Amino acid sequence: QVQLVESGGGLVQAGESLSVSCAASGRSLGPYGMGWFRQAPGKERELVATIRWNTGYTNYADSVKGRFTISRDIAKNSVYLQMNSLKPEDTAVYYCAAKVWVSRNFDSWGQGTQVTVSS
Repeated sequence: QVQLVESGGGLVQAGESLSVSCAASGRSLGPYGMGWFRQAPGKERELVATIRWNTGYTNYADSVKGRFTISRDIAKNSVYLQMNSLKPEDTAVYYCAAKVWVSRNFDSWGQGTQVTVSS
């Protein structure tokens, strides 16, 4: 498995921007896909964005498309989520996750970081 440690997050007002980071270690990430999930209180965990490590191919949930950007820094073994035009409904714990790209399920998870957007 891959070890993942998130950083960033915090409290911002609606319309502002925030970035969260995830540092990966333990495996070569070439075959992997990385994802950002979020979970709000009382709601199911939601896949926000994914990126294929070796190609940079990205995909986004409709709820964040055009506002959020996932990226990776190969030299730093890190993945990022830039969040713009934040809304109160983006408030959640954000988790970084990893899986071998062809696998069905993500099997490595970070501890999560809180993002709170006030109205």
